[in-house]
Amino acid sequence: MQHTVSVAPSARRLTGSLRDIGYSFESAVADLVDNSITAGATRVDIQITFSGWESFVRIVDDGSGMDDIGIDEAMRFGSDRVYGSGDLGRYGLGLKTASISQCRRLEVVSMTRTSDTHAARTLDLDFIQDTDSWVVLDTRDEEETLEARRLLRKGYGTVVTWRRLDRILPHRNKENGWARKRVENLVPKLSRHLSMVFHRFLSGERPEILAITVNGESLTPWDPFAREEAGTRCIGTDSFEVEHRHDSGIVTLNRYLLPPRSDFSTPEAFENASGPQKWAKQQGMYIYRANRLVQWGGWAGIRTSDEHTKLARASLDFDTDLDAAFNINVAKMKVTIPHQVRKMLARPINELCIEADHTYRRKTREALTAQSGGAPNRRTGFGGQSESAEVLGTALRSAAVRTGNVDALKSMIRLLREESPELAEQLGL
Repeated sequence: MQHTVSVAPSARRLTGSLRDIGYSFESAVADLVDNSITAGATRVDIQITFSGWESFVRIVDDGSGMDDIGIDEAMRFGSDRVYGSGDLGRYGLGLKTASISQCRRLEVVSMTRTSDTHAARTLDLDFIQDTDSWVVLDTRDEEETLEARRLLRKGYGTVVTWRRLDRILPHRNKENGWARKRVENLVPKLSRHLSMVFHRFLSGERPEILAITVNGESLTPWDPFAREEAGTRCIGTDSFEVEHRHDSGIVTLNRYLLPPRSDFSTPEAFENASGPQKWAKQQGMYIYRANRLVQWGGWAGIRTSDEHTKLARASLDFDTDLDAAFNINVAKMKVTIPHQVRKMLARPINELCIEADHTYRRKTREALTAQSGGAPNRRTGFGGQSESAEVLGTALRSAAVRTGNVDALKSMIRLLREESPELAEQLGL
């Protein structure tokens, strides 16, 4: 029989380290919304209140709630629960790590549909600092708990409150105008973030519709692909089967070409479609895990971003059965695309960007022609055909990508530009 020695980690030291796991304020709140969705919530209300050191953030949902046993397990670091397919949880850490990344006191009050009593637990970092113990407080009779219980919709659900917001409030002068402005500025930033991350849940693309409010304002979904615009084109859907160790699943890529500014329904719609980081940085892949957006912008190393390809966006979907393959991080804000998937994505992504580049350049030329007072130059193709020579140029680029002859095409383009610059221009090369 082997002799064992207990080497349980110091609660004081480890909780301090877990505060810096990589959450922003917006991603921390989003992680708690994940829990609400997993609990079957149809409504999540978020309140951000400035009151000096007494400022707080509160998330209320109408999900299935928890009893005493459930809430004790939820407050455990690395909770011992099995996540089913489609569950947004992953490591059993989110509620705790997301919360303590922003505050020193986490209060949770919950009640199930079938229970006559509520459960309440508090994780207090100051208490852990003093005791160095892995414990939470039973706070069902405290005044704050009674206040939270009154907020439970329909008598059940969960209320999560963050207090002692040491990572949100400035280190000094927590009562002044700068502190107030810092807290109030979180409201629009959070609203934009949640409208993007949970846009499929807010829009009704899933069977269960979710409503989210931030300080009483209902969020509207922000669709990265502007599919309500008549000029948006879906230029292809590709599905790949991925195997990783003992798991397998389907990865789906949908490619979208957004319309240029002049083809949007309104100037306001164009500005809205630019996204939180604006056009150039919002181009690229939008990666979804179980319909929840986890990473966006850029081409994940497949190619570089370019002003000429800013109208190109693509959705990449996988389910939780491929979590290990995509190596999703604890904050659910970053994934690593498997090598086999990257190879399969290269061709369709490059085709999309070629089309985006063609559209951008064509519209730029039309705008310059209009500014000079001339009519747009509609060129004819070879043999007097009416189709545009630019379409042929785009077809040549696409064929080069498909056949792996991109370098050869580049050499041909250089030669054409030197010897037949007019023809190269007509072909859009």
